[in-house]
Amino acid sequence: MSFKKLDLVFKDRLKEYGIEAPTSFQANTLSKIKGGINLIGIGPKGCGKSTAIIISVIQKLKVQSPDDAPRALIMVKDKEAALELEAMFKQLLWGTDLLMCTVYEEQKIHVQQDELYEGVDIVITTPKRLSKLYFLNSINLNKLEMFFVDDAELLFVNAAHAELDRLSQSLKKCQYILFAEKYDKRYDKMIESFMYNAQVVHVE
Repeated sequence: MSFKKLDLVFKDRLKEYGIEAPTSFQANTLSKIKGGINLIGIGPKGCGKSTAIIISVIQKLKVQSPDDAPRALIMVKDKEAALELEAMFKQLLWGTDLLMCTVYEEQKIHVQQDELYEGVDIVITTPKRLSKLYFLNSINLNKLEMFFVDDAELLFVNAAHAELDRLSQSLKKCQYILFAEKYDKRYDKMIESFMYNAQVVHVE
């Protein structure tokens, strides 16, 4: 997939940050994500996974904000990863109506609850904070369309994969995309459980 098919304003925004052509990883995953399939993308650090998340989300949500409930959720390993991805998103969300919220353990939860209540399109979250917000009925996932896990190795730390599996049972039809540096056989159970017909893309 080339960037020619992207929204013109968004494509121009990418150019401003020196992103004019997809990396090999992006070329092999973006069209599949756009097609709505469940996907596990495996590629080395620096291959463009984070940018692929941002492009996929903004493209899927059509740079518009029609609803108050989140439509895209990205799970990351910790506060530092959340803030790094947030900064990248903010650079590229300019010119869109999309609203974003970033939540992690070190923040006061009532502040996060208020922000989510006011309405957002995109949520960046750590596993523990997502679990707590969901347990407190503070995040509405009924409209969720895309569930990303960046650095999916995090799923096997503190049993985060069990939390993802539990959440998947209560969500309506949703697209799941996992990005990681190496394939783990434990992903096979996720494919069997909720990532139906998932494709696996390996990029060296």
